[in-house]
Amino acid sequence: MRSALTQLVVDKITPTQRHVEHRDTRLKGLVLRVTPGGAKSWYCEFARGKRVWLGRADVLSLSDARESARGILAEVFQGIDPIEARKPKAEMPTFGAYIEGDYAAWAKASQKAYEQNVRRLKTAFKARLKKPLDKITALDVERWRAKEVERGLSNQTINRDIASIKACFNRAVDWEILPTNPLAKVKKARVDDCLKVRYLSAEEEARLRSAMEDREERRRAERDNANQWRAQRGYPLLPSLRDVVFTDHVKPLILLSINTGCRRGELFDLTWLNVNLDRRILTVTGATAKSRRTRHIPLNREATSALLNWRAQSEDTTGLVFVNEQGDRFDRANSSWRRLLKQAQITDFRWHDMRHHFASRLAMGGVDLNTIRELLGHSDYTMTLRYAHLAPEFKLKAVEVLDDAREAATNGAKVLSIVR
Repeated sequence: MRSALTQLVVDKITPTQRHVEHRDTRLKGLVLRVTPGGAKSWYCEFARGKRVWLGRADVLSLSDARESARGILAEVFQGIDPIEARKPKAEMPTFGAYIEGDYAAWAKASQKAYEQNVRRLKTAFKARLKKPLDKITALDVERWRAKEVERGLSNQTINRDIASIKACFNRAVDWEILPTNPLAKVKKARVDDCLKVRYLSAEEEARLRSAMEDREERRRAERDNANQWRAQRGYPLLPSLRDVVFTDHVKPLILLSINTGCRRGELFDLTWLNVNLDRRILTVTGATAKSRRTRHIPLNREATSALLNWRAQSEDTTGLVFVNEQGDRFDRANSSWRRLLKQAQITDFRWHDMRHHFASRLAMGGVDLNTIRELLGHSDYTMTLRYAHLAPEFKLKAVEVLDDAREAATNGAKVLSIVR
C-alpha cells in the first residue's frame, strides 16, 4: 500500500498476519516491509522485481532511509546496477600470484614457450611481483624502462619484455580481473626492424663441414682403438662405427637444420611419422611448431640422404627421429656444437642461426620472400623482411618500373613525331 510515511507513522505501524509493504509517496522506490513477527525493514526498489535492502527500521530512521534510497536511484540513473555494485569484490591478486596462477595455467595450455614467457615476466619485473595487479600503472613500466636503458639493456630486449607484460594484462582484462589494461598506452621503443642476420659465409660453411667430417673420423678411430683394447683382453667388442654413415646425432641434426630451416626444438620433436621420404616432405605439426601452425617443408637431396641414412641405422623408426642414449627426447646439444664451432674457428654463431643461414641462402638464390616465409613458418612478413636486403632483385624489379615507364613515354613521343 502507498502511505505518506513519517517517522511517527513508521513507529506506530503494527504487524498483521501477513507481510505488508508500505510504499512512500514522497520518494518513489522507498519501501517499508513489515513481517508478521513485527520486523520492519527498509528497501529501495529501483526496477520491477529488483530491490536493495537498506536496513532495519529500528536502526535506520526514515530520513536516513530516504537519503540511502536517493543515492541508489542516482546510481541507476548513471547506468550502475546497485545489486552488482554491492556484491563483495574478489581480492585483487598480486602480480606474482597472478602470473604463477591463472596466467601460467593459461600459458601452459596456449603457448609453446610458456616456461620462457613466464620466466621472462618474473625476472624482468621482479620488483613488482608483490604489487596488486590493479596498482601497476603505465608510469611504473616507464620508470622500469628508464632504469633498464640506464643499465644498458637493448631496446629490442626491453620491447620484448613490454610486449610480454602487456599481453599478460590483456588476459586479465579478458578474464574480468581488470576493467581495462592500464599498460595499453605504453609504446615500444623504435628500433631497426631490418637487423643484420647472422649466416655462414661460403668459407665458414666449408670449415664447419670439414670439422664435422673430422669429428666423425675421430669418433670412428676412438671406437677402433677401444675395440682393439677390448679384443686384447677378451671383452665383447662394441659395434663398429665404420659400418654406419653417422657416428651419432650431431651431423644429421646440423645437416637438417641447414637444409630445412627447422628450429632445434622442432627437430627434437620430429617423429618418423612426419617424415615422408618417398615424397621428400618433412612435416612440422602445429603441436610442436612455435606458431602452433602445421607446415610442410620439401627436402632437398642432402636432407633426404641424411634422413635415409639415419633411418637405416636407427633402432626405432616409428617414434622420435632423434633420441638420446636413454631413448628419450633431446633437450640440448650444446657441448658438441660449441666444440665444432671452436674447431671450425666460427664465432658469434648460434644453433638458431642455422635457420637464418637457410633463409639467407634461399633469398640470395632468388627465392621469393613469401615462399621463404612459408618455409620458415612465419605468420606474417615482419620477420621475413629481414632477409629482403639479401635479394637485391626484389627491389630492383620495383625500380625497373620507372625504366619501363620512361621507355614507354619515349616511344610514344617518337610515334607522335613520325605522325606529324
